[in-house]
Amino acid sequence: MAQYLLSIYQPDGEPPSPEFLEPIMKKVAAWQNEIREAGVWLFSGGLHPPDTATVVRTDEGCTATTDGPYIEGKEHLGGFDVIDVPDLDEALRWARGLADATTLPIEVRPLAFGSCAG
Repeated sequence: MAQYLLSIYQPDGEPPSPEFLEPIMKKVAAWQNEIREAGVWLFSGGLHPPDTATVVRTDEGCTATTDGPYIEGKEHLGGFDVIDVPDLDEALRWARGLADATTLPIEVRPLAFGSCAG
C-alpha cells in the first residue's frame, strides 16, 4: 500500500455563500464517509485562509518570521486528505470523486515517507 496526499486548491477571496456551499459540503461528507468505509482514509484537514499563515525561515542560525503565506497566488491550499491505497490509479480514482464533490482541482502526490499513528 502507498500513502497519497490529496490537496484541495481553492480560489482566493471571500468564500461562496452558504446556499452555494451547502450542496457541495453534503457531497464532500458523502465522499469522506465512502473513503472511511473503504478503509483507505488516514487523515484529513481543512485550513484557515492563507492570511492566517506565518512563514518561518532560518539562515545561518538566524530565524525570521513573516506574516502571510509563503507564496501568494490566485489559489491556495484549502484542505487535504491522506489516503492509503495500492497504487496511483486507485489514488486518482478517489481524487476524481473528491474533485466531483468539491468542484475544485485536486493535486495527487505520493508521500515519500511518513506514517500515521493508528
